[in-house]
Amino acid sequence: MRILASMLFILLIYLQAKLWFGGHGVFQLWSLQNTIAQERARNDELSQRNEALHAEVKELKEGREALEERARSQLGFIKDGETFYRVIPHASDNTADSQP
Repeated sequence: MRILASMLFILLIYLQAKLWFGGHGVFQLWSLQNTIAQERARNDELSQRNEALHAEVKELKEGREALEERARSQLGFIKDGETFYRVIPHASDNTADSQP
């Protein structure tokens, strides 16, 4: 009877070790749950970014004002009849004085 109890105890220890530390154990489960939570957060961020990009594309397709604004700010376009002025800042006086 004592041998049977010892074997059952050893079997219990073995099964507990597999449960906690095995390839499909509790620690592996916790790690995977953490990874899933991180990926869901990243997916949420990317979904929000995609929605913003879709809204921007829709605005550019439908509205002429948004297209014109983008052309003016990024490409420097001007309308007919407008005058473009470029303001160049003066060089500092310290650099001119330091040269002989």
